[in-house]
Amino acid sequence: MPGRHFAVTWSIPDNFGGMTTALLQRSRAFVRLGGASVDILTFEPRADYPLREAALRDSGELIDGMRLLNLYEWLRHNPLPGGSLRPQQHPFTPLSDDGASTLIRTRQGPDGTILQVDHYRCDGTLLLTDRRDTRERGVIGGRSIVLCDAAGVPVRSWGRIHHLYAAWLDRLTDRQPSSMIVDSKTIAGFMLHYRRAHVTTVHVVHASHRGRDGVRASRRDVFENLDRFDVVVVLTDGQRHDVRHDLGRAGRVRVIPNATSVDVRGDDERDPRSGVVLASLTPRKRVAHAMRAAAMAGATLDVYGDGELRGELTKLADELGDVRLHGYRADAREEFTRASFLLATGSSEGFPLALIEGMAAGCIPIAYDVPYGPADLIDGVNGILVPSGDQAALAAAIEKLIAETPAQLARRRRHARRTAQRYTDAVITERWARELRAAWRRKRRAGVVRRVRAGAKVLRRAS
Repeated sequence: MPGRHFAVTWSIPDNFGGMTTALLQRSRAFVRLGGASVDILTFEPRADYPLREAALRDSGELIDGMRLLNLYEWLRHNPLPGGSLRPQQHPFTPLSDDGASTLIRTRQGPDGTILQVDHYRCDGTLLLTDRRDTRERGVIGGRSIVLCDAAGVPVRSWGRIHHLYAAWLDRLTDRQPSSMIVDSKTIAGFMLHYRRAHVTTVHVVHASHRGRDGVRASRRDVFENLDRFDVVVVLTDGQRHDVRHDLGRAGRVRVIPNATSVDVRGDDERDPRSGVVLASLTPRKRVAHAMRAAAMAGATLDVYGDGELRGELTKLADELGDVRLHGYRADAREEFTRASFLLATGSSEGFPLALIEGMAAGCIPIAYDVPYGPADLIDGVNGILVPSGDQAALAAAIEKLIAETPAQLARRRRHARRTAQRYTDAVITERWARELRAAWRRKRRAGVVRRVRAGAKVLRRAS
């Protein structure tokens, strides 16, 4: 896998979910199997990224050959040469020193709106000031981003944050052949416009792009401009089909599922009544459906995850009895080796990593039949699909599994493990390598064609 490799996302949350898990796993596979090094780039204005990186290394999420680079943390330790300082267009109005020892200070309006953010180095010197009310003080409108040198003296300025982002990426790639895989839809809007001859850009769509009235509003800008990326990756054939239907084209859209690195293991002698859920506690995941269905079927259920519905679901668990909420745990996937079945009740999916990891460990999935992932994996033997939102059908499927003989359950577990073998790190990394090589070849050919056409225009003008 030649060239430099970057994984581009907005942030690495404290309690991250499937998208970030897939990004980290893919990056580890690139290092271990592809012989590449991978820099993970984040743009979130947080001051604790050194601690985040240390924690990720301690947990094994980051390995040698991987780095976590945050824009602001990188700027604290590295110069960003080039560009210009335009004080007339981009006023320099840093916040007054309040004596607090902090790396980030903010100015807010009466309603809590962030009007200015100033970033500092560890020695207290001003790094960067980002003002968002340059047209009228106190009212959002107009932007001034001023970068300072190690002495806190202004040296470079921008009127849009995306221009700073682009300058950073230019500095990191240093005109060397590079691939940038963009996982987060938050940063995908910017990456649409980051076009460089030496950079191949790839956007991975981790969830359904569809809403009730066509393409989701949060996805519309990207999907109306898919051709600005060199490759767009979706996780299933069904989603690629829908992209073609919705947009009338899917020429640059490729299918590369998520991979699993979970060992094919786990004792088949499990309590058939034991179930598990790994999901964020948000409305889209409909974890309450799983909890109620397990209680209706007389099963036990352990739920791992956190989110806005934690309090509400804790009360429901207390009412139901044999349902336990454990919160977020980085090692929760170990439960797949002990539980008999896993429940997936989301209203939409991409290619759920938890589903394939559970199958690799012999944990039988019972899932709502939603776009796009479960139906691509579950065939009726390795798991059970039920109509989306039908809690009674979900409970009936659990009861069916509980009633099966040990031999029947063992057959399901074997088949689930065989299914997972199609999505190992080795298999999926090879697919990534093929697509990245092909994208780079297309980009070079397109560059040659553009140069030839430009030369022909010059000759015609000269004649």
